[in-house]
Amino acid sequence: MKIRKKAIIDTNHCVACGTCIKECPLNLISIEQGVFAKINLEKCVGCGKCAKACPASVIEIKSMEECI
Repeated sequence: MKIRKKAIIDTNHCVACGTCIKECPLNLISIEQGVFAKINLEKCVGCGKCAKACPASVIEIKSMEECI
């Protein structure tokens, strides 16, 4: 088991401003249905740039267990 950090978005409070999209160095974030941001969690490295940039403070970096 390995612990990895991932960015998690509170989609209920995301305002879909797109700021996180501009900050993600791996281009893993998209706006879904025009209402909230979605992160490709399989490829997210948990760098935290999106969370720091989010004006609504709805992105958190969390530790997640992965089976290896």
